[in-house]
Amino acid sequence: MSEANVSGGWDCHAHLFGPYERFPLAAERSYTPPEAMEPQYMALLRRLGLTHGVLVHPSAYGDDHSLLLHALAAQDTLRGVVVVRPGSALPLAGLRAQGVRGARFSHRSGAGANFAGSASFEDLRALAPQLADAGLHAELWTDCRALPAIAQQIRSLPVPVVIDHMGGFDVQAGVDDPGFRTLLALLESGRVWVKLCAYRNLLQESDWEAGRPFQQALVAANPERLVWGSDWPHLRVAPAPDTVQLLDMFMDWSGSDAVVRQVLGTNAEQLYR
Repeated sequence: MSEANVSGGWDCHAHLFGPYERFPLAAERSYTPPEAMEPQYMALLRRLGLTHGVLVHPSAYGDDHSLLLHALAAQDTLRGVVVVRPGSALPLAGLRAQGVRGARFSHRSGAGANFAGSASFEDLRALAPQLADAGLHAELWTDCRALPAIAQQIRSLPVPVVIDHMGGFDVQAGVDDPGFRTLLALLESGRVWVKLCAYRNLLQESDWEAGRPFQQALVAANPERLVWGSDWPHLRVAPAPDTVQLLDMFMDWSGSDAVVRQVLGTNAEQLYR
């Protein structure tokens, strides 16, 4: 790992599953993952040298947030991101006091891109005023093909927006791709945050170094609006990457220990504390 001291740092994107006898998956779901439980995740944080984690409610649990809320109550070093739609039974008011900091929505290109149990960008637009009232931000899983068409609407939302997976950048299109330039412009505006989690965009690449210019461009655009996420337990990726190596890759591409400390510490504290 880098020589930067990451003690107290944050992993801002992970999912929990199980134990299934206590926290069963939704009947209607797009995938069935193996169990990935709270003790395993807490052990991973220790292995990474990080102290805090952000749990993102997975669509395979549908509207049942029992596991997420249980983990937040058990571990005061964890924060959460829920999935809600208009009419959801989960009340937004009071979630912040339970450790929840945001709500996740999906708007990705391609047929079947948005999983069963996810919430749409239209849901985000409808719920944004309520999210603002509840002190929650919006998290958006999108990609650079879909982003330009909704960029202006994102700018007008009354809540900060955190974009997952580095905006699903296209390695072959390069850093001058209009969709990626849109992401950079949103980041520069300060209204949007980006999670530095590159590997899902690199699975078809023989050399993951192809992702370095994309992270460097994001750092240059606005290092104060970047956080890092492991994406553990790396759903539907085989073989799963070594999470320690993913953290090392982020550190190596950051360019300086100061940026590493800012992303893992200062920025995450601001967004999730």
